[in-house]
Amino acid sequence: MNVLMTAASRRVALAQAFQAALRPCNGRLVVTDVDPSSPAVHVADRAYRVPYSSDPQYIAELLSICSAEHIRLVVPTIDDELESLAEARADFARVGATVACSPAETAALCNDKYETCTWLRSRGIDAAVSWLPSELPPDAPEVLFIKPRVGRGSVGAFLIRNRRELDFFAGYVSQPVIQEFLQGPEYTIDVLCDEGGQALSIVPRERVLIRSGVSDRGRTVNDACLMTLAARVVQAIPFRGPVNIQCRMRGHVPVVFEINPRFSGGIALTLAAGADFPSMLLALARGDALEPSIGHFRTDLWMTNYETSIFLPSSRLTLPLLPVRSRALPGAA
Repeated sequence: MNVLMTAASRRVALAQAFQAALRPCNGRLVVTDVDPSSPAVHVADRAYRVPYSSDPQYIAELLSICSAEHIRLVVPTIDDELESLAEARADFARVGATVACSPAETAALCNDKYETCTWLRSRGIDAAVSWLPSELPPDAPEVLFIKPRVGRGSVGAFLIRNRRELDFFAGYVSQPVIQEFLQGPEYTIDVLCDEGGQALSIVPRERVLIRSGVSDRGRTVNDACLMTLAARVVQAIPFRGPVNIQCRMRGHVPVVFEINPRFSGGIALTLAAGADFPSMLLALARGDALEPSIGHFRTDLWMTNYETSIFLPSSRLTLPLLPVRSRALPGAA
């Protein structure tokens, strides 16, 4: 049983977790990337160069790799590709591969931060009060938060402290959404759902220190309010596979400000805490029925990250970075 993980990039911990899950069945982890110097490329069992997900041939490239490598499970990792991969589920099924992603409608909803919060609030779920610039009322708080309506990695996200800053950043940020400023502790809740949308595992993590939008230091927490919030979100939106829900505390109430229907950047902590999402996804791809294991993880487990390196001779990085159909990247085992 072989797995294809897309946009491998720096996701070394996730790649190694899938390799560990595949070991008992002698399966291989195949990854894709646009850059042969990406570290996860040199950890995977095999790697392929593909075009960017916006390229018209992107899905065809992935399907070709799935056929050549006998892939049973496809794991998308970036927001940009989720809709197109969800729409192509039937095509992947025809070559024997299950795509671990939510429906296209869910991907579209979660990719739009304004619509995400509006949808949740309309269903009675605590979510950040959000406005488009034209909707901002005269009595809105002076301290606010602005970010791109569609974006990731905290790029273009800014704290607004007064009206002058609001006027500037409303013109500076592309397609902005303005949200209430939530200054309480921040949490990510990692969730894995089965094909019926049922939550199999829920693991809340406090994001103690954040660098470039990714948790650099954090800890797992077994908090009933966070677990209940995640369960309500899963009931309100149809998810499949991995999901991460981002929230901050407003007093003692967790408030959602963003949802990403994919693996989170800090998933390594959830995996280390004993929530084996890769093994669960493999079981689902085999057609196994899994019982939920909510709350089955090690609580108050801390993660503190550091940089490490892979050293490569230049001979392994010589091919041009161009879309090449079904050609393995250099250096992959």
